[in-house]
Amino acid sequence: MSNPRIAARFAALKAANRLGLVTFITAGDPNYETCQEILLGLPAMGADIIELGMPFSDPMADGPAIQAASLRALSSGMNVARTLELVAELRTQNKTTPVVLMGYYNPIYRYGVQPFARDAAAAGVDGVIVVDLPPEEDAECREPLASVAIDFIRLVTPTTTPQRLQTIAAHASGFLYYVTLTGVTGTQDMAVDDTREALQRLRSQVKLPVAAGFGIKSAQQIAALQGAADAVVVGSAIVREIEKTLNTPKETANATLQFVKHLAGGLV
Repeated sequence: MSNPRIAARFAALKAANRLGLVTFITAGDPNYETCQEILLGLPAMGADIIELGMPFSDPMADGPAIQAASLRALSSGMNVARTLELVAELRTQNKTTPVVLMGYYNPIYRYGVQPFARDAAAAGVDGVIVVDLPPEEDAECREPLASVAIDFIRLVTPTTTPQRLQTIAAHASGFLYYVTLTGVTGTQDMAVDDTREALQRLRSQVKLPVAAGFGIKSAQQIAALQGAADAVVVGSAIVREIEKTLNTPKETANATLQFVKHLAGGLV
């Protein structure tokens, strides 16, 4: 059972012949109240899908910016339950923007997979990305989520072979997340021509929409991927905007939302 909000959003983007913008922030960064203000404002600034990072003490796939964001969030008291509270609060105002939780398996496992699936669905979560669960081992998380119509979104990398892609796509749902770089998030720039070629090849082999992320930092890079991907993901660049205003906390939410509005200007 696939998630209706994610499917509807990609169908709308396809009908409009428009690239979607997926924005990533870490839940509770730099604190609960400011994160809530940013989260509630993202759709109006052009976010088509919101990725909300679940803070974790050892985010091995993330670069320095998101690592620091996780530590700030954990220091402010964030956990899985409070992350779900943020989503539930968004749903009181917004019933249409898909929300995808992204993180690592340890916090979900400790929470309990079945309770997590139940509570995430009740909060209004639409998809989950678990960075450190390979396809061979994700059934214990994927199946409970699927039973409550939460998509299990898998990652594809530049080194994924055609054979491996078949395995990844077999039980994926919602969309595929194409990692444009090898390495951790936010530490390199995306090579536009190589990424376009890889995305076009990938989209010819799979039926799911494809969102490209890692290394996308500007409206110009977003515009350059029009026609190659179904959506683009911007994470570290947004998190750095939060980081820039830590000494002027009253400016954090507005500065971050204005940056997202600027990014959305690259959508055509």
